[in-house]
Amino acid sequence: MPDAGTRQYLTVVGCKRVLVVAHTITYVRRLLDVLPLLDGDFRVQVVFTAPPHVFGDEVPALLARLGCAVVPWDEAVRMEFDLALAAGRLGVEELRAPLITMPHGAAYLKRVVGTRDPGVAGMRRVDLMPGGRLPAAVVLPHRAELRELRRNCPEAVPRAEVVGDPVHDRITASLPLRPAFRRALGLSDGRKLVVAASTWGPWSSFSRFDALLPRLMGELPRDTHRVAVLMHPNIWSGHGAWQIRSWMARCRQAGIALVPPEVDWRSVLIAADVVIGDHGSVTLYGTLTEAALLLAGPPAQEVNPASPAAALALAVPALSPGHPLLEQLEYAAAERRDGERDSGRAAVATRITSEPGLFARKMRALMYRVMGLGGPAHPPVTRLLPEPPGWDRLVWGTERESA
Repeated sequence: MPDAGTRQYLTVVGCKRVLVVAHTITYVRRLLDVLPLLDGDFRVQVVFTAPPHVFGDEVPALLARLGCAVVPWDEAVRMEFDLALAAGRLGVEELRAPLITMPHGAAYLKRVVGTRDPGVAGMRRVDLMPGGRLPAAVVLPHRAELRELRRNCPEAVPRAEVVGDPVHDRITASLPLRPAFRRALGLSDGRKLVVAASTWGPWSSFSRFDALLPRLMGELPRDTHRVAVLMHPNIWSGHGAWQIRSWMARCRQAGIALVPPEVDWRSVLIAADVVIGDHGSVTLYGTLTEAALLLAGPPAQEVNPASPAAALALAVPALSPGHPLLEQLEYAAAERRDGERDSGRAAVATRITSEPGLFARKMRALMYRVMGLGGPAHPPVTRLLPEPPGWDRLVWGTERESA
């Protein structure tokens, strides 16, 4: 993006400038659910910047693939923008722009322990007021979070905007595409799709996958089941894609698919028959789908006890090491079919957002209000999710390895 001294070379000038703060792949993916609300508006120019972040190594390559206009971080902090969007806090206090912050996952599921700033991740004063400054708006998915905000950072309450959850809305809008997603994954022959989902960190289920993976490979018949592993992008970034593929080499040779960060995991989630998950966002979003759920031991140390993740641990069956895996999948499926027994899970799903289906309308109105522009004269659209790639690509990636 040209600086002020070279703006004469731009074709469209006089735009409101929006800065997207791209800390990590996870944050970028959440913000990419927001940016289509600006589509078609020649009054707005969107640029990106990638501040230093421990999990930010893959961000420049992603922005290049998307064809984004990128401003180096050290230049972005010296420029002025009409709006900045961020799903993380590091460095944003340096920006010269009205800032809208939003969560990068479902609800507020995790506690931060063992640091100088313990508390609920995303709800601490250090999260909401980086550098001691209030943003222009703090986006919340659910009205219930206002109570948590009053307890943890009452100064931010006047800036709170309950607008909903974009991932919730895109998943629910795309549920009718489940048959198409399953065909794309080669599941039209009636095979069941089991998704093993993990958040990141030492309390995640991936940290214990050495116990689960042999069961997925050895106990599920290949002619009736397919398995996909869905890992948080921070696992890929923290350990490196080469190392992940190395650890998972035997699984891939057995036909287990890896869903890489560049693939939209939500389409795979909608296609699933069973999700074996932990206390991360993917498992919680699984409550919106047709999939049965099995919980792989959420740790009390990291789970926010007031969150939907804690409630989900009481509502769905827990994976047991002492019973055959196939029997447990069948039990979880029976629980899903039983409306009375499944009511607890349905109640948990309602805690993801208090504004179902309204994110696009409310978020667009907020952004235009902060920019000082009138909104476009057409209704915003919740985009449907893309079809997942073919199964062989998920198993082998871009280069097929020799067995």
